[in-house]
Amino acid sequence: MPKALCLLSLVASILLLVLFGADLIMGFAGMQDAAPMQATSMLMDLAFLIFAGGLAYMSYSTYREQR
Repeated sequence: MPKALCLLSLVASILLLVLFGADLIMGFAGMQDAAPMQATSMLMDLAFLIFAGGLAYMSYSTYREQR
């Protein structure tokens, strides 16, 4: 069960990385209308990218310890 929770949090963090990364990139490219969250706040995008990256690292390292 702990391995499944680690994998679930890893998948969730990857989805957050993709979502906020796409929003940030499309905001920089000038495609605010096509961005997932209309590129409203670059600071929020950067913060969520950092936090999702930290969660991905912690999930992967915990999963690796449980093997």
